[in-house]
Amino acid sequence: MLAEDATQEVFIQLWRKIGNYKGDSKFSTWLHTVTSNITISYLRKQRGWLQRMFNIEDSVATYKTAEASSAEVDLESYIVRLPERARIVFVLHAIEGYRHEEVAEMTNMAVGSSKAQFHRAKQLMKEWMGYE
Repeated sequence: MLAEDATQEVFIQLWRKIGNYKGDSKFSTWLHTVTSNITISYLRKQRGWLQRMFNIEDSVATYKTAEASSAEVDLESYIVRLPERARIVFVLHAIEGYRHEEVAEMTNMAVGSSKAQFHRAKQLMKEWMGYE
């Protein structure tokens, strides 16, 4: 499973990067930031992941940028552009594989808000890719 592989990669990389924590922010903030970045980088390497995800949920055949249809989508650049709450929910739900109930508990928001933020993230990404 993709989420399990990404989780394993996160643990390995966190073990290697733990010495980089300087105490400038809460440990949980640092941990979440590093985890998100590692996960995004890992998924960027997974060819076809974005297409599989959207095919299952949106029945879209291909996701190429509107400006350069032959270029592959740079998932990280779209995720980074998302508003913070939408980005956090998208990463936790779509990439890390948490259920909306778990995302809501982790982010201290209602389950409906988690679902709404996820929908917002998907809509923004589709718009940026030229598939609205």
